[in-house]
Amino acid sequence: MSARNPGTVLDLNRICKVRVNPQSVLKRAQQIQGQKIPKKQWQAAWLLKAVTCIDLTTLAGDDTPSNVHRLSMKAIQPVRYDLLKKMDMHDKGITTAAVCVYPSRVADAVKSLKAANSSLPVASVATGFPAGQTPLEARLQEVRMAVADGATEIDIVINRMLALTGQWEAMYDEIRQFREACGDAHMKTILAIGELGTFTNVYKASMVAMMAGSDFIKTSTGKEAVNATYPVAIVMVRAIRDYFLYTGYKVGFKPAGGIRTAQESLLWLTLIKEELGMDWLCPHLFRLGASSLLADIERQIYHHVTGQYAAYHEMPMV
Repeated sequence: MSARNPGTVLDLNRICKVRVNPQSVLKRAQQIQGQKIPKKQWQAAWLLKAVTCIDLTTLAGDDTPSNVHRLSMKAIQPVRYDLLKKMDMHDKGITTAAVCVYPSRVADAVKSLKAANSSLPVASVATGFPAGQTPLEARLQEVRMAVADGATEIDIVINRMLALTGQWEAMYDEIRQFREACGDAHMKTILAIGELGTFTNVYKASMVAMMAGSDFIKTSTGKEAVNATYPVAIVMVRAIRDYFLYTGYKVGFKPAGGIRTAQESLLWLTLIKEELGMDWLCPHLFRLGASSLLADIERQIYHHVTGQYAAYHEMPMV
């Protein structure tokens, strides 16, 4: 991952002055969606880039050690070896960026990856995911336990009530405590943008999260009615750009929730390239939170190599 963001003192004056123009945001999002998508071998190259940025995720009530093990093995070999070999990419070390699970499944993922001699990071959601409505001490303890079990990345959720009522100082203080509980683990802060109401709130929450020391800001838990959308992403990446100009620290961006097709992943890469530049197009600063996306990307790569589309059962989890 990139150099840690140490955070800054909360600049309430700066936060309170912010106003976002919704029409301009929507217009820019339409422009991004109208961009031409690369074709043929260039598309295949971009899709492999997308694979390396995926946090391969399972956050289900029926998660077991066995399906976490399958997910971990898929993360190590995300695209079939024979397809990579035909593209001369079999020896380039292509893996997903991380495996993302619930705190109680962290030890399972760490065990599977260690047994496979892989150094792939394990990310864990925490802090009362997805609602963030448990007591603060319980949320902090959840972070500490996930780190103790071997998670090197923690995806925390903000307390949306604090954002909706404008209690930015209290939100900053909570995130600083989460940052401390993470220790050496990198911290991604989930804003749950579908529950923040306005673009202005999204920008303010993004900026407060970064000032509090977040290494990434993330759109959604994937459990809200509205998840990763391009207009909200524009607002968040503009906040990342402003924070970089303000402090010199690069904070990463992670859209999550509802990203299912290869075409969508290409649009997300385009958005990052256009808004933040090529520096951000790497797993250290850009992640895609997804569970079903990888299957569609693999099908598109299969089509590129063979000229035919594979059935989903031909692209198994392992």
